Amino acid sequence: MRFVHLLYVALLVALSTTGLHAPASLEARLEDVRAHLSTENAFWGLYVADVKSGRVLVAQNAEQGLLPASTHKLLTTAAALDLLGPDYRYQTVLYFVGQVDGATLRGDLILRGSGDPTFGSPSWPGPDPLRTWAQELARMGIRRIEGRLIGDDNRFDDRPYADGWDIDYVTTQINLGLGFAVGGLSYHDNIVRLRMQATRPGAPLAFTQEPFDYLTIENRAYTAARRYGEAIRIERAFASEQVRLTGSVPATYRGTIELPVANPTRYALAAFRHYLEQAGITVAAELFDVDELPAPPRYDRRQALLVHFSPPLAEIVRVINHRSHNFYAEQVFRTLSPDGSAEGAARRIRAFLQRQGIDTRGLTIRDGSGLSRKNLVPPAVLGQLLVAMQHHPSRDAFVASLPQGGTRRSTLEDRLHGVPVRAKTGSLLHVRTLSGYLTTRDGRTLAFALMANNFTTSPSRIVRTLDEMVRTLHTAP
Repeated sequence: MRFVHLLYVALLVALSTTGLHAPASLEARLEDVRAHLSTENAFWGLYVADVKSGRVLVAQNAEQGLLPASTHKLLTTAAALDLLGPDYRYQTVLYFVGQVDGATLRGDLILRGSGDPTFGSPSWPGPDPLRTWAQELARMGIRRIEGRLIGDDNRFDDRPYADGWDIDYVTTQINLGLGFAVGGLSYHDNIVRLRMQATRPGAPLAFTQEPFDYLTIENRAYTAARRYGEAIRIERAFASEQVRLTGSVPATYRGTIELPVANPTRYALAAFRHYLEQAGITVAAELFDVDELPAPPRYDRRQALLVHFSPPLAEIVRVINHRSHNFYAEQVFRTLSPDGSAEGAARRIRAFLQRQGIDTRGLTIRDGSGLSRKNLVPPAVLGQLLVAMQHHPSRDAFVASLPQGGTRRSTLEDRLHGVPVRAKTGSLLHVRTLSGYLTTRDGRTLAFALMANNFTTSPSRIVRTLDEMVRTLHTAP
């Protein structure tokens, strides 16, 4: 008996010295990644589950509400596919109420929006719908419009900004896809592109607005003699369409900035008037928001003059998640609500999650894009949503909306090359997140939600850690 005991002990020693001991747990391996890259000072929330069985493999701070950044878009797009369907299309309709007198329209031309994010969007290929409508009216023989141009934006409420957005997002933020107002009638992503070019030393900066002159720009910026060093500053009051440019640019400067408009409805109407005049139609009509009328128009007996349909929702969702398009996400988010409010949309998303059997305690929803710093999403909610969507009728559209590692013109363009992963990134100040699906070496599909908040190390180190965690999950036994 003593001999058998000694043999057993010797065998254990031999196994331990030859490296054949039990492998470390998956959670321990992810801990090793964080320790190796010295990112322990971040607050981490992790959730990993096997999609087929639903078995939870990793859960660390998984019930804690954390800032999701743009992985919040997974909630918006999944709920939209569930509630609206992948084939849903927005309609923007042009109505005429009045009389036709020869080549003159006398009465009201009404643009009725439905919240279409792609309407005249520079992010979507194809002809501008307002230009197309103006040309179509000209082909009908219209040469003059007298009366009113009315914009009906009542599909959404009149609160264009989400709770928890930074004021810079809606006044002077440039080239980050952050500056926009949400609107039931929106056009050109509700932004103006300002293309600027240096002139001669000491002379004012040259600029043009696209798609047309809309903002009132006070140009105090000038061209300096130096060759490098851009120093443009933007001054603007909240909800104002007046912008002041100051500072200087080098003699070789060419650049483009994007500035948000404060009134999307008036912007769309002004654009339509611009294209009508370009088409040779004289516009002797005032611009009105529908809220300025004594009563809203009735459409039950009105026949549409012209109608524009958006692409299917599945294609819009793909843009949202591939390119992390904040404006598109916010428009789709508000569409979920019967009254176009952020609160109504949040209730719809929460109800959708609960129907999937997901516990929504710890969840706070303030917007659809993840820009709000008042959003709180537990990693378990994201992870369980990803598992649920693998068994949802809109599975294919949802999965296709997530970029693969290394996909061009996506948020994963420079990340996770060669790794079988589809995932949504997230980025805010002191926040980096990554959530999606990956295939392991043995062919299993895992859903994961990896979230880092409140870190003080470099963001690039956190991103490297997230990517290395995904590679670890891919190679895990």
